[in-house]
Amino acid sequence: MEELRKEIIKFQTERDWKKFHTPENLAKSISIEAAELLEHFQWQKEYDINEVADELADVLNYCILMADALNLNIKEIVLNKMEKNAIKYPPKK
Repeated sequence: MEELRKEIIKFQTERDWKKFHTPENLAKSISIEAAELLEHFQWQKEYDINEVADELADVLNYCILMADALNLNIKEIVLNKMEKNAIKYPPKK
C-alpha cells in the first residue's frame, strides 16, 4: 500500500497538482468519481469490467490523495473504523 501511495504522490508532484488538491476539492472529486462508477450500474445488470475498474481506480486515487492531504495513515484509519464497526455490528453468535 505504501508503494502505491508513493507512486500516486509522485504522479501528482510531477504535474504540480498538489495546489489544486485541497481537502475540499478532493472530497468533491471523490464524490464525482463515485457517481461515475455508479453510472455503470444505473440501468442494467451488465457492465464493462474494464470501465468499472477505471472508475474505481479514480475513486481510490482521490481517496489516497485526500489521506495524504490530511496527513492520515490509511491503514490506521481503516483499521480504526473496522474496530468501531466490529463493536457496532458484532458477528451473530
